[in-house]
Formats: sequence, C-alpha cells, structure tokens
Amino acid sequence: MHVYDSVVIGAGQAGLSASYHLGRLGVGHVVLDADPRPGGAWQHRWDSLTMQDVHGVADLPDGPAPGRTADRANRAVPAWFGRYEAEHDLPVRRPVRVRSVTGDGELLEVRSDAGTWLTRTLVNATGTWTRPFVPHYPGAETFRGEQFHTHDYPGPDHFRGRRVLVVGGGASAVQFLGELGPITDTLWVTRRAPVWRDGFDEDSGRDAIALVLERVTAGLPPASVVSVTGLALRPQEQEAARLGVYERRRPMFSRIEPDGVRWDGVTDPAGPAFEPVDIILWATGFRPAVTHLAPLHLRSEHGGIPLLPCGSDVQTAVTAARDPRVQLVGYGPSASTIGGNRAGRAAALAVRRHLTSEDLRPVP
Repeated sequence: MHVYDSVVIGAGQAGLSASYHLGRLGVGHVVLDADPRPGGAWQHRWDSLTMQDVHGVADLPDGPAPGRTADRANRAVPAWFGRYEAEHDLPVRRPVRVRSVTGDGELLEVRSDAGTWLTRTLVNATGTWTRPFVPHYPGAETFRGEQFHTHDYPGPDHFRGRRVLVVGGGASAVQFLGELGPITDTLWVTRRAPVWRDGFDEDSGRDAIALVLERVTAGLPPASVVSVTGLALRPQEQEAARLGVYERRRPMFSRIEPDGVRWDGVTDPAGPAFEPVDIILWATGFRPAVTHLAPLHLRSEHGGIPLLPCGSDVQTAVTAARDPRVQLVGYGPSASTIGGNRAGRAAALAVRRHLTSEDLRPVP
C-alpha cells in the first residue's frame, strides 16, 4: 500500500488551504472529503443566506473570495471552492467518509468507507457542521410542534404565521431573529444575558481568539469566539431590533411540554410561567467533528484536544500535544475562515518539520 507523507481530512476552507501549502512545500498528500461535490459545509446552508449576510469569508491563498453580493452563499462558495480545486490541481478524492484513524507504529492508518490510506502525518480539517448540538430538556420528546437546528434551518418562509422559539445566545440566533422577527411572532431564550458590542476591531478579535487558545492549550473543549467577544447587530437585523425582538429575551425554560415551554418557580415579572410555541429553533451551536480520531487518544482528562502553542499568532496553534504527527485546522482558535487559512499554512509547515525530523512517534 502506498504511504503518503500526509493525508488531509476535509475539503472546506481550512483543508483547501492546507492542501495548497502542502503542495507548495512538495509534500505528497491526498485530501479526503466526505461530500460528493466541492463546497464544504457551505453547500448545506439555507437558501436565504446570501454573501451579504455571512460574517465574512476570507480569501484562500492565491484565490480571492467571492464578493459581498446578493448571491446565495450555498452556491457562490461551493462554486469558488470547485474552481480553486481545479485551478490548483488539488488532490481531492470524494466522496470518502473517514471512519477512524489509528496508529500503526510510525504510520497512521486512515480507514474510510472507500478504502484505507497509510500516512506519516495527518491534517484534520473536518470542522463542526456534521456535529450539531441540541441540549436535552425534560419533555422534548413530547413536543407536538416542529423542532429544527441551525443545521436543518429551512429558511424564513417556513415559519410565517407561527410562533417560533429561538434558543441560543450566539450569532446564528441573532441572525435568525433578524430574519423571523419582522415576519412572525418570536420568543428568544438564552442561558445568559447577551453582551452587546458596538464595534469589533482586529485587536479585540485577536484578544478573543487568545482566550479560546487558553482553553485549548489547557485541554478544555473549545469555546465559541462569540462567548468572549459579545454580539453585534448588523444592518440586516436593524428592523427586528426596531420591533423590539431582541428585548423580549427570557432565561432558559425548565421543561418542554406538548404545546410550549414552561419555567418552574417563576417570580420574574418579565414573562409568564408558560409560553405556547409552534416551533423550537435550536441555535445551540456545534461540536468539533473529531470522533474518528478517538483511537489516537488525543483528548485530555478535561475533554478537549490540547494543542501546542506556536509563536505569537494564536491561530497557528495546530499541533496535537499528544501526537505531533496530527495537525488540527479549523479547531479552537482557528475555527473561522481566516483562521483556517492561517492554520492551513501552519499545518503544512508543521508537517514538513515532522517529515524531516528523526522522531515521528507520539508523545508518551
């Protein structure tokens, strides 16, 4: 069986960046992508999300991103990714769904539904889209209405004329409320009161990402960047704000009932103990898609995969502390399009360093 110098898992922004830089460095590799066509997670996003709505898509190396237009993001970005793969002759194979990665002496064995690959190093760029997180609340299975997660959001038209409960305190929840608030009755619940901000410059962004890195280097599960940056309303959400949609926030309910949600022991005059709703929209985020790496025992006792710090650029911390053959891009501090780009280059450089070193074995 052919032994690759590196295998990249995932052909989203971070995976394409890593492949580009590996090729520039002369590292023989293959990119395994689970989707049948280019586009990463973008191809699965809802139709109403346009390039004007997204929070920003960074350029790929030697590949300018699409502009902020009214084009659907789930078409514009996949088309761009497809052109990029072809123009740079990236060695992408699809559809290949990786099931597990195991250690075999000095080599790693990547097992999938389409075969097995042997490699000296691994770049994991699987993102989070395939791991939507929905917290469990008592009575959820009794709810007679519909429940959606961000992962399955069908677009605003589906919600017209129905009372919608949006759950979550992140950017997606704010965006959904901005779309739904002007066209239907909405209710918003979060675990903590949102922290709003007026502006967000490069320095504050770097500080926020550094806080995420602190968690990852300590072996804790990554936290969202929004949890340390706060939230901002964009022009798209101003009409919902004018209607008072964001002011009608309530704390998390205690349980779900067939026709709505209930708060036990309510003494807050802000709302009743029971709210009837037709739809629950869980904007509760995602978890890193790294279960296929479990056989490598990369996690710490705290539940996260610790990464080794790398210089002053916090988004270039990509090397798994417990096995330096493994690089994680789009994980923790690099979980953004610009972070994925920087991490892709850092991962390629780390791979080359490992390939030219004498000891490729995992750290005991």
